[in-house]
Amino acid sequence: MRRLGDRGAVTAEFAVALPAVLIVLVLGAGVLASFATTMRVQQLTTEAARLLGRGDEAALQRLAEMGATASVDRGGGVVCVRASARVPMGLPLPPVSTRACALDGGR
Repeated sequence: MRRLGDRGAVTAEFAVALPAVLIVLVLGAGVLASFATTMRVQQLTTEAARLLGRGDEAALQRLAEMGATASVDRGGGVVCVRASARVPMGLPLPPVSTRACALDGGR
């Protein structure tokens, strides 16, 4: 015979576990999006520093196209680009920030 006290236990456990699983999935997706954004911004920042070092002043355009803000510092024969961008997931994650330098042969 079945005991009536255990009836609905699986439903209750599922109702408790489902929000926890969803939170873990959303946070995992946010971490992956943050990592992908960091890699893309780092690649574009490095490319912009190299191109600015060669004298191409339109090098920051690709960073601006992806919504990143960038600043350029020149001095001592080196050009440095610092860029930051928001993670596009809509989660309250801090913006990613990267910095890259190259020899300034264009000036």
